[in-house]
Amino acid sequence: MSESLGSDDAEVREVIVDRVGDLGRITLNRPKAINALNHAMVRQMAAALLEWSDDDAVRAVLLRGAGERGLCAGGDIVSIYHDAREGGNGSRDFWRDEYVLNAAIARYGKPYVAIMDGIVMGGGVGVSAHGNVRVVTERSMIGMPEVGIGFVPDVGGTYLLSRAPGELGTHIALTTARLTAGDAIHCGFADHFVPSDRIAALEEALVGGSVESALAEFAEPAPASDLAARQDWIDAAYAADTVEEIVANLRSSGIPEAEAAADQILAKSPTAAKVTLRALRRARELDNLEAVLDQEYRVSLACLGSHDLVEGIRAQVVEKDRNPAWSPSTLEAVTDEHVDQFFESLGEAELGLTAALVSGEEQR
Repeated sequence: MSESLGSDDAEVREVIVDRVGDLGRITLNRPKAINALNHAMVRQMAAALLEWSDDDAVRAVLLRGAGERGLCAGGDIVSIYHDAREGGNGSRDFWRDEYVLNAAIARYGKPYVAIMDGIVMGGGVGVSAHGNVRVVTERSMIGMPEVGIGFVPDVGGTYLLSRAPGELGTHIALTTARLTAGDAIHCGFADHFVPSDRIAALEEALVGGSVESALAEFAEPAPASDLAARQDWIDAAYAADTVEEIVANLRSSGIPEAEAAADQILAKSPTAAKVTLRALRRARELDNLEAVLDQEYRVSLACLGSHDLVEGIRAQVVEKDRNPAWSPSTLEAVTDEHVDQFFESLGEAELGLTAALVSGEEQR
């Protein structure tokens, strides 16, 4: 029997929260938008997880997406576009609650099973890849495409990317490469491979049965990772300290795939590329996800006031001319001082997850 935690009609609810036996279910329900997240959806997810965290009747949580196209295509970037143009606070508030949710998912005390079937981008990664049971299928297409719209990977993306083997995360971030199921498992974004035609049966097995037994029945060996096969040249090229050096390494490698990667990087926002590289290198040295999310919040708010975020969304999503006019227009024109500005303290407006974590540990 299914017990709903809301009285609205399921067809109009953007997040369906219910229980089946001892399984709490969260279904992202905007299939026409590939379940893109908005602020209300983030708040509903957070409320459900908080309620279930102390409910002994809920043994595990399942996250899934409605429709056939994917779990979640990311955040509602058109809203971010209008907010940035109008100087509003909507995106600031949205990101604050979203990043707090990402951290809560990472530290959730019960099994959190994310079905990462189909498209999983940006914010979709944030609500799935920080979970403790992450399932991909042969249809999974996972990515952090932010640099292509003048933004920087967020939702804890720089935490995951900076901890991928070698320099694979740097390659993924700067080229906006898409991950297959095998890539996602190899890079630490997922744990288990289940064919898409067995997902429904897996979800049924999670009701009343343990997560371990359900995975033992339905999970299969993951397909090979294409990225893993390219790691030698990726590590060699992306170990450099600057984006300019990385591009030069790719160009001089004599490897067609590497030269194509250079072209991809040069098509992205030069500012976003340089800030992303700095963010990844700094994230690698930070101790935990909370510290990385604090850094990402600073960077995201700086991006909100930048030229390239508005221009990138305009060109790729709003007007769709695919011809963004980045400013500065070249890597060489983006100074270290300009990049520094994206990491400046927000003072009293800081996200504060690290401070909250330390406070909580002291109280225990």
